Amino acid sequence: MMKLLTTLFIGSLVAATAQAGALVDLSANASRPAANDMVRASVYSEVSGKSPAELAQRVNADIAEALKLIRAKAGISVKSGQQSTYPVYGQGQKIDGWRMRSELVLESKDQGSVSDLLGKLQQMRLAVGDVSMLPSPETRRKVEDEATREAILAFQSRAAVIAEQLGKSWKIKQLNVQQGGGMPMPMMRAARGVMMAAEAAPAPLEAGESLVTTNISGQIELAD
Repeated sequence: MMKLLTTLFIGSLVAATAQAGALVDLSANASRPAANDMVRASVYSEVSGKSPAELAQRVNADIAEALKLIRAKAGISVKSGQQSTYPVYGQGQKIDGWRMRSELVLESKDQGSVSDLLGKLQQMRLAVGDVSMLPSPETRRKVEDEATREAILAFQSRAAVIAEQLGKSWKIKQLNVQQGGGMPMPMMRAARGVMMAAEAAPAPLEAGESLVTTNISGQIELAD
């Protein structure tokens, strides 16, 4: 009885091994350029003083006036950015005052309107922070789809080459897809706490392109 059980176990193990086939790890990628057709800019109000309550009133008033101007411009979206309040230390590490900052982030495909708006916002005592060019969500999705198709074809092509050389058929066992690239391209950045001159309008923006990449990694199973 013991001999029969041992034989059956070995036979099942061999069958399972033969059924599983060899596993091969593969990777492939594809990159495509995406037009930087959207501008993202930040503006902020930053003030210093002794009273946090007074600072809040001044900052909130600046932001409220800025929002009126921004919302009057068609095709420009705006959202709140970073908000911060922190102490300013004097001698002996004692709190000598406070500094408060409130930021707005603008996004638009109309680069000319944003550039003109930034100039007007500076005249309202707001400072310009980062200004970047990047692909719009619609453009990025379209280019990501194109890069994904190319990366999958490249993965399949490599799998077919390996299988052909070994004289086996193949099928996908596991597949991972990762998107990368297309990060904002900085055009200008203001120094922290420095208000740009009111009469200084931002320089013309050069859009350019960003590289969007799809990485495919996975595993194929080879069989006779």
